Parts: sequence; C-alpha cells; structure tokens
Amino acid sequence: MKPITEYQDYRQYMRDFYAERKRSSYFTWRKFASLAGFASPAYLKLVSDGKTTLSKPGIAKAARAMGLEGFDYTYFTLLVKFGNAKNESEKEAALQEIEHEAHMNKIRVIDADAYRYYETPDCPIIRELAPLMPGATHGEIASKVRHGVTAAETQDILQFLVKANLLKKNSDGTYEQTEKVVKGSKETIPLVIRTMNRKMSELAVQSIAKDSVEERNFSGITMGINKSVYDRITKEIDIFRKKIIDIANECRDIDQVYQMNLQVFPLTDKATTSDKRRRK
Repeated sequence: MKPITEYQDYRQYMRDFYAERKRSSYFTWRKFASLAGFASPAYLKLVSDGKTTLSKPGIAKAARAMGLEGFDYTYFTLLVKFGNAKNESEKEAALQEIEHEAHMNKIRVIDADAYRYYETPDCPIIRELAPLMPGATHGEIASKVRHGVTAAETQDILQFLVKANLLKKNSDGTYEQTEKVVKGSKETIPLVIRTMNRKMSELAVQSIAKDSVEERNFSGITMGINKSVYDRITKEIDIFRKKIIDIANECRDIDQVYQMNLQVFPLTDKATTSDKRRRK
C-alpha cells in the first residue's frame, strides 16, 4: 500500500487496506470488524462505503486493526476528523492540525503543502515575484508586495516554497518555478480555493481605494437570468479564463504580478412560481 500520508480520504485508506489483506490472505469485512472489536460485522464496510461515519471510539479500534502506530495513527485520526467535519471551519482546523503534526514529525503531507500555499495570497504572489528579482534580498522582495509582507515572512515563505518543490533555488541564489500548476487532492483543493478566493476578494476591495484606474480594471453587470443561462455564462468564463492563461504564458518580459478575479454570484433568492404569478 501507499504510505498513509498520501491519502486524503480515510475511507479510501480503509478500502485499500482491506483489498491488500484480501489479496494476500483470506480476509472478509466480518473478519476486519472482528479484528477491530466491533460487534456488527458490516460496520466497517458501511464506513468505507460512506454510508456511516467512523465514531470517535471506533477510530482507535480501526487504527489498531490496521496496525497504525505513532504518526500514522495520529494522521489517520486527523483524516477521520477531516472527513467527518460538518463545515468549512472544522475542515480547515483539521488540515491545520495535519500540517502541524507533519511539520513536528518532519514528514511531508501533500495536501498540507497545498493548504499552506493557498491559505493566504502571500505564497502565490511571492512564488511569481521571486523569479523576477534575481539577487534581491528578502526585504526587497517584500517591499514589492502592496498589501504588506515583512522580510521575515518572505524568507519563511521562500523556504517553504523550495521545500515543497514549488520553487527551485539555484546555486547563484536565484529562484525559478518548478511547475506552473500546484496540485492537491479533490477533497482539499476546493476548500483552500474558497479561502484563497475570499482573501483575494478582500485585496480587490483594497485595490479600488489604493490603485489608479490605469492600473486596475473593475466592471460589473447586475442581471436577471435562470440556471440554463447561468451554465452558459460560466462555460464562457471558463473558456475566457483559459485564453487569459495562454496570453499570460506568452509573456517573457514579466515585470509585475497581477490577480484576476472572475466572479458570478447570486444577489437574491430564486423567485418561485407563486412569486411570478403574483407579479402578473
């Protein structure tokens, strides 16, 4: 099996554990449940299929049955906490715990890296900015970030980006990007992207007040539409976004880092059939 730190779904880990044991020996879900000390022979099967959740008392039982100890046990516990979280704030808290435990145990967790990268706008900004300023000090790089980043924070971010293989530090002290896209799991990325979008929107509000109209472009449309038209609009936005990425990738003489937000969101609840009937 893959190391547990490569998993972001505790149910998938349980399914893979079961499949691995079944390949090498006679193993059933009944035997798995019995090994863990559960009275119900189908309980762990229901958990792994997403039909119920693993309870707090059940975490230790299941972990012991799978031979998890030390950090692996802690990681599995936090995966369960993440998977059973009822809202975004609980999921964020679980991911932060995962990152903390991984750091303390000097273990890289892929999605913890992705979470830290998207947690604030600073990491993406400095990842774009550092390669543009060969030989610059941390303070010089920080001074270019308009919303305020310290030299110490810049140093810490650069160290993280290099460690996470999101930037490469050359022998002459310059930086270059190792890849264009930062990847993470389908479970984590939507969560951290929501956090990033919220914070980038806050910077957009600041830009309205601080930046001249020659440096920024803001426009908006308030419109009445239905779901079908909404789907057509979002499809066109996606096509447009990809064209913008292609145009940006053609730029070789980069001298500044920009953020482009594309937003379409509801301003009202849906009008019901009775609402429309009353209007007539």
